[in-house]
Amino acid sequence: MKARPLFLATLFAGLFSTPVLAQRDFSAVQIEATHVAGSVWMLVGSGGNIGVSSGPDGVVMVDDQFAPLADKIRDALREVGQSEEAAQPQFIINTHFHGDHTGGNAEFGDASTIVAHTNVRARLQAGGSPDVALPVVTFDDALSIHFNGEEIRAFHIPHGHTDGDALIHFTGSNVLHMGDDYFSGLFPFVDIGSGGSVEGLEQAVAQVLDNVPADIHIIPGHGPLSTVDDLRTYHRMITETIAMVRGKIEAGMSSEEIQSEGVADEWADWSWQFISTERWLDTVYRSLSGAAGAENVEHGHGHH
Repeated sequence: MKARPLFLATLFAGLFSTPVLAQRDFSAVQIEATHVAGSVWMLVGSGGNIGVSSGPDGVVMVDDQFAPLADKIRDALREVGQSEEAAQPQFIINTHFHGDHTGGNAEFGDASTIVAHTNVRARLQAGGSPDVALPVVTFDDALSIHFNGEEIRAFHIPHGHTDGDALIHFTGSNVLHMGDDYFSGLFPFVDIGSGGSVEGLEQAVAQVLDNVPADIHIIPGHGPLSTVDDLRTYHRMITETIAMVRGKIEAGMSSEEIQSEGVADEWADWSWQFISTERWLDTVYRSLSGAAGAENVEHGHGHH
């Protein structure tokens, strides 16, 4: 059993070494564009969902999936922007450093200004990313790009999915891209080895729910376009799971025992190929008990 989660975790973390990428065939991947609201679109392909602001000033793109998909992404940008120029974003904002959200940086970075949290640049650099793929504008707390008639605001979540997360608010279009702090209808991947924390994630989502309008459109890092109600359900899942696991830790149960008891029926179908019920419960266990050591090794951080 050990080998499977290890492989999947490494695959999903998106920290691809060249041999792994060479084995992946992206030829069948299609990029689907959905108009969200205002000037904002969502592109779905392989990897994290992409957010796009397309309008008279050009294109701002949030995340860029994998390098081999760059030409297909350019085609989708031309389609939503209705011009050849739209194929090259002026700005790319990375929500965090994982390769399924930043792999395209190397393809777009020579002509786009890449923007991200300070820790994203540091982690990409440490992972051996070429200079062209590194963010050139970094921020610690928040940053705004005034573009296509609205303020596009990026703000940092201290310890959610990783230690470099940013949520992107398209203020005029009323759209929020949450990156991997939000997996819609799925157990989330919390990268403890890279500064992520289940409790930090819970607090971040609570903060979003307290501050967004009820009719905002939410683009998750993975999963379908969502509403505030969808996000509220996700938050309740995290809160209830934390409370359950904490109680069982206090009762002296091991991670394995907690995993064998599973989750409430309501959350049973949130298990998916990368984050099974067992893996999610183990993540919560390790996050609450501070056992991050194993996660570092498991995700192969630093071994590219």
